Amino acid sequence: MYKFPFSLDNKRYHTLNFYNKNHFGKRVMKAVIDAGFTCPNADGTKGVGGCIYCRGGSGYFTARYSDNIYEDVTNQLKSERDRIYKKFPDSLIVAYFQANTNTYAPVSVLEKAYNAALDFGVAGISIGTRADCLSDEVTMLLERLAKKTELTVELGLQTIHDKTAELINRCYSYSEFLAGYEKLKKAGIRTCLHIINGLPGESYKDMIATAKEVGRLAPDGVKIHLLHINKDTVLEKMYLDGKYIPMEKEDYIKTVAEQLLYIPQTTVIERLTGDGDRRYLVAPLWSRDKISVLGGIDKYMAQFDIWQGKGI
Repeated sequence: MYKFPFSLDNKRYHTLNFYNKNHFGKRVMKAVIDAGFTCPNADGTKGVGGCIYCRGGSGYFTARYSDNIYEDVTNQLKSERDRIYKKFPDSLIVAYFQANTNTYAPVSVLEKAYNAALDFGVAGISIGTRADCLSDEVTMLLERLAKKTELTVELGLQTIHDKTAELINRCYSYSEFLAGYEKLKKAGIRTCLHIINGLPGESYKDMIATAKEVGRLAPDGVKIHLLHINKDTVLEKMYLDGKYIPMEKEDYIKTVAEQLLYIPQTTVIERLTGDGDRRYLVAPLWSRDKISVLGGIDKYMAQFDIWQGKGI
């Protein structure tokens, strides 16, 4: 049996568990934060409505408490710490600025939000954002932040194909993405890229092409998601009108397993399928069984004797 060097549990890819245990020395959990930011494709700067699959941010456990961003972040971290410690009392906590675009605000506002997390005493900070929201001033702020804590910036790439990006209302081109990504890498900031499988109009070949390009970029981390159809989104209307058909489970498993062929072994695979909010998930319902999906990916990779980076 093939033994992957960056795994503690017989996975054939570089697991987040392996990275955390080796980098932090113990279990790490993310405290999800909604800092109240919006996006340039939602507020009219570049577009309106956000991406077609978005229902106003991606925070799941978050709750707003006040109009003071420092207090707001602090209170959310307290709530998240209580939630996490009920199950994992000995874990470290990383503050995850997840909902919407978390570098899309004046630098003074961003600094207050990030400082609240630092002052709370988290083990690290992850910031979800867009590559077109990384001004020189913001990048310098992130560079300073990276000297104070374990920082990861998570960029929503989703796809390298501009035709798809236009369809999903992403409102920035792949060339714009590359410019932002290169800024982060030049600043020495740990970067994780998000891609989505099952986007409207994309074939297996298109999704593999995105993975190959991500592999060429060799980011520090990658998150692979399934496109979920949520209530009250443009994508839901497309689905109900018969204009979009979601991926089947077997196709998703095959695609993810074969995308991993083109990702360098040093890149941490931080996610292989997303957690759809059961309150709003319309389809595909098979995605609720995350354990089955992850097990299917493991089985496929073992069956065909493939592992992360084998195709490079």
